[in-house]
Amino acid sequence: MAKSIKINPVSAAGIVVLVVMLVLVRLFQNELFYDPLIPFFKKEGAPLPQMDDFDLFLGLGFRYFLNSFISLGILWLVFKDGAIIRLCFMLYCGLFMLLTAIFFTVLKADDVNLLLLFYVRRFLIQPLFLILFLPAFYYQKVVRK
Repeated sequence: MAKSIKINPVSAAGIVVLVVMLVLVRLFQNELFYDPLIPFFKKEGAPLPQMDDFDLFLGLGFRYFLNSFISLGILWLVFKDGAIIRLCFMLYCGLFMLLTAIFFTVLKADDVNLLLLFYVRRFLIQPLFLILFLPAFYYQKVVRK
């Protein structure tokens, strides 16, 4: 018989609050983060804008870790498992280093691959790993047991 995950009303309310926080990060992205690539990717055929690499790194990093922290809160409220949180924390840190290195390597290339830049940046600025981790750990904890 499959094990189930029980989420009490307080945890459910906490999950809703955290999801709203993720939405607010997205809604106020222009005010919170330095990212000249937001308007760039909205305009087709525009030249790559001049940007301050250090400020861009700080903006991407702040947004990534804000989304990651909120995502870890959601994962905690769903699974209440310290091992999952530790693993996700390590994954978030490692993936940040890897994706940031790829992002700036692509950005500084002589012939910038805009599609690759767009998708690597997407993983840095959106909580996509939460969308991957939730079903993966649900499968691990519930379906596979």
